[in-house]
Amino acid sequence: MTSETKQTEAGTDTETLRRRIDGVRVVLWDFDGPICRLFARHSAARIADDLVRWLEGRGLHELLGRPERESGDPQALLRAFDRARPGDDRVRELEELLTQEEIRATGSALPTPYTDPLIRTWTAVGARQAVATNNSPRAVTGYLAARGLLPCFAPHIYGRGRQVRHLKPDPHTLESALRATEVPPSAAVFIGDSAVDHEAARRAGVPFLGYARDEDTERELRNAGADAVVGSFAPLLTLLRQG
Repeated sequence: MTSETKQTEAGTDTETLRRRIDGVRVVLWDFDGPICRLFARHSAARIADDLVRWLEGRGLHELLGRPERESGDPQALLRAFDRARPGDDRVRELEELLTQEEIRATGSALPTPYTDPLIRTWTAVGARQAVATNNSPRAVTGYLAARGLLPCFAPHIYGRGRQVRHLKPDPHTLESALRATEVPPSAAVFIGDSAVDHEAARRAGVPFLGYARDEDTERELRNAGADAVVGSFAPLLTLLRQG
């Protein structure tokens, strides 16, 4: 096996990876996962439990199915409540509670290995950076500012707003980034770590690069149809530095 076709940690060969990033003018990033582990020390399951208790206090928890109430996923709770009560002011209240928790979580979030230098290197060689996430843009902005990365992205941070129906797999955030940067989908790449991210990229027509920090995530991405997946950003950083 030559150096040009050696495998990355998650099984994608270097040449496939090179083709995926060749000519990219805008890099779209999911936030929680590819950029950092947002809930590394601030439990998402605990946040979900708090949101359920908030709904219980208002007699609204029965609007959610048992799977959503017990999922430990605050995003799933928010989606389910929005489906049950679209347009209800309390959807916005619930979203704001989640936003505050995400902002608090940024203080203990763990950077994904190699992401910081990868973002800076990609910016230095001329590619623009944007975030397309289901997290709050306020949380994203705070994290990036603390890491000194905000100049690489601003103002292109697209995240969860009041219209919860626009959460991925809806391609709304990706399409917003493409419109703002005036770049066609074929000249972008979206880096995500879930089947939902892959589906959003497919709908937006954007090439996808999966990040899998464990075997379960790689399996999920491969089963969703992702043909380029890395378990570390080190090979990607090496390719960019080689030019």
